[in-house]
Amino acid sequence: MGEGKTLPTYLCRNCENPLALGEDLISKTSGPAFMFSHAMNVVIGPKIERKLITGSYVVADVMCGNCGEKLGWKYVETFHLKQRYKEGMFVIERLKLTKKL
Repeated sequence: MGEGKTLPTYLCRNCENPLALGEDLISKTSGPAFMFSHAMNVVIGPKIERKLITGSYVVADVMCGNCGEKLGWKYVETFHLKQRYKEGMFVIERLKLTKKL
């Protein structure tokens, strides 16, 4: 059995609270943020409608469950069929993260 590549754990840069696993990383090419399929140890704020570059969405802000730092947002609902794959995904700003192998 071959050895697999060790994936990092992504942590809050402010308090080092674990936020996401490398296996949940969907995209590193989302500009100044990463997209994850799952996040942990976070608090999700109320749903709000927001216009983003790719269209209008219902999103919820995501904060660190330990220190309260605003990290990014979660896509709750989209109004465009082509963007539906984003529903349930978490977008976390690169500058708010650090990673540990």
